[in-house]
Amino acid sequence: MAKENLRIGIILGSTRQGRVSPQVGEWVKGITDKRADAEYEIVDIREYQLPFYGEGNGEEPGSKAWQQTIDRLDGYVFIVQEYNHSITGALKNALDSAYKEWNNKAAGIISYGSAGGARAAEHLRGILGELAVSDVRVNPTFSLFTEFEQYKTFKPSDLHANNVTAMLDQVIAWSGALKSLRKS
Repeated sequence: MAKENLRIGIILGSTRQGRVSPQVGEWVKGITDKRADAEYEIVDIREYQLPFYGEGNGEEPGSKAWQQTIDRLDGYVFIVQEYNHSITGALKNALDSAYKEWNNKAAGIISYGSAGGARAAEHLRGILGELAVSDVRVNPTFSLFTEFEQYKTFKPSDLHANNVTAMLDQVIAWSGALKSLRKS
């Protein structure tokens, strides 16, 4: 029997106009396209038009599609921007819009902001723990001051690709190990 490839979602954590997360996500996707260890896809929470948590009944087309997407993935790479020392409201809402679909999976975090998005990454780690998602150690960070031209155009230094590769290696290892828990 052929081994099935892992499926990893690159989740864009912002929905606002003028966001730069799609640029970061495409850059990460370019790195993953050179790997043969999993199937990687960009997952844009904006496309699901999720109702605020508690305002829907979970049966809305966007909510169902979101839960199905999260469920079929084996692991995640979150592209997280820091807003007011935390993650975006849209990302928190998306995380809350599923539960069992997240369980026993792995995640990597790529963050950006004035302090590299470090505070957002730490907040996300706490939320992921409650959702039974294991986050990996390597957390590539990008400064708005040095990695974005005029805060709008993503221009990462070459050295960051090594950190992303190390994070992806961990996500793949953990996603594979945790998959056995979901099959039992």
